[in-house]
Amino acid sequence: MTHFIFVTGGVVSSLGKGISAASVAALLEARGLSVTMVKMDPYINVDPGTMSPFQHGEVFVTEDGAETDLDLGYYERFLRRAKMTKLNNFTSGRVYQDVLNKERRGDYLGGTVQVIPHITDNIKERVLRAGEGYDVAIVEIGGTVGDIESLPFMESVRQLMVELGHKRSMLMHLTLLPYISSAAELKTKPTQHSVKELLSIGIQPDILICRTEHDVDADTTRKIALFTNVEARAVVVCKDAKTIYQIPRNFYEQNVDDLICERFGYNDLPEADLSDWDQVCEALFNPEYTVRVAMVGKYVELPDAYKSVNEALLHAGIQNRVKVQIDYVDAQALESQDIAILDTADAILVPGGFGERGTEGKMAAIRYAREKGIPFLGICLGMQLAVIEYARHVAQMPEASSTEFNRSTKYPLIGLITEWLDERGELQQRNVESDLGGTMRLGAQKSELVAGTKTREVYGKAEITERHRHRYEMNDRFIEPLEKAGMLVSGYSAVQHLVETVEIPAHPWFIAVQFHPEFTSSPRDGHPLFASFIDAAKKQNQKGK
Repeated sequence: MTHFIFVTGGVVSSLGKGISAASVAALLEARGLSVTMVKMDPYINVDPGTMSPFQHGEVFVTEDGAETDLDLGYYERFLRRAKMTKLNNFTSGRVYQDVLNKERRGDYLGGTVQVIPHITDNIKERVLRAGEGYDVAIVEIGGTVGDIESLPFMESVRQLMVELGHKRSMLMHLTLLPYISSAAELKTKPTQHSVKELLSIGIQPDILICRTEHDVDADTTRKIALFTNVEARAVVVCKDAKTIYQIPRNFYEQNVDDLICERFGYNDLPEADLSDWDQVCEALFNPEYTVRVAMVGKYVELPDAYKSVNEALLHAGIQNRVKVQIDYVDAQALESQDIAILDTADAILVPGGFGERGTEGKMAAIRYAREKGIPFLGICLGMQLAVIEYARHVAQMPEASSTEFNRSTKYPLIGLITEWLDERGELQQRNVESDLGGTMRLGAQKSELVAGTKTREVYGKAEITERHRHRYEMNDRFIEPLEKAGMLVSGYSAVQHLVETVEIPAHPWFIAVQFHPEFTSSPRDGHPLFASFIDAAKKQNQKGK
């Protein structure tokens, strides 16, 4: 029987609902419970897949190929035993699309279709389905209490809490305790009003997570409890931390897990062992030195666009006992800037992306890393551009390009999944839908690594599974001339033998991959590719000294 914790936010956005919810999940998992998490987003887009990274940050991809909210990345990084799927994230757009499709098919037998019960029933069905088979499902509602667009979700939560009952559901609400410096005082009124807004919907919070920059004394806690009808022990202070990975310990010390287990009747569970989280924080706070990674991308104005890559680099730093300083370099600006701005980099990374803008700047950075012997990691588009750069400047194919940018190129090294070169070197169409699910590769797929390669050595095994999100591939008719020129294909997909990884054996550390390894990195376990990359950056740093 699944128990549900609903998570809402009030006062302002960006309080950290996702991180708080994930920290609670980590704490309950450490008690031995099986936990899953759900994110309900109130925007009308069907999913984040077509949204600009400037609007929404990165698109996180699940094992089963769902394009989801970046909060699902936090969920997976904090949990070990649960992987997110397409059931774990849905939007208002997805719900309305589903209901309207049913209406068009006549499923409602000509009845009037309304928000209540049709929209709310659809939301409830999705939540219950996502929680099946787990001890606890933590369900986060995007946005802020009082937003007009989130009202159907709030009403659905109200209904679910009535239907599930007191012993199977509870609500955790995040609020802000602002500090007024002129009065030298924390203000509780925004929290009171936020809870009042919840009560007007018919929902009483069971736990309050109070976000603040300052310490909160017992009198303030009692005042909040009195005005919100929440137990004083359930008023939890979440002060700004040095790292988000301290928050499970913070919640543990305030007995959040005991409150939840008591409510749900889990009375005989072992104490939470958080030693692995303590080790993460200890390594994070005590690095031996700093390495600098230049990340050359087109969305660098918004670091959330590369959230999983940033976290994977942080995790690799933890594993190598170094602080990883990321220097964001605008790829488009690099096309007209002096390449010497990369001189201070111990390693260079070119992440994924879509479109032609900034690609020449990315290739300039790739060429710099290749010629200077600086450790280089290319991801998705970063791999495709590494192949094109090598073909242009080493393999004597100056017109090498991608059909995304230049369909008339003499050397279409990169083409759509549906395109391939025939024996005459002309582009042809092929049907791959039965094998790859349409014109885009999404989700976890197996790759076979070539024996004796650096990539095989890094992973320590012959077969790997990594997540994809792309629609362009390397044309295999160019493998032979590239390998003759010194670039080695070190991994192929198990499906249709598509190129997955390339490397330059003569280079100290130059690996580029078609998939997204950042999606499976975690603070406690890291990821072998990023760990090896930062180890190479360490060696580069020490060589420079």
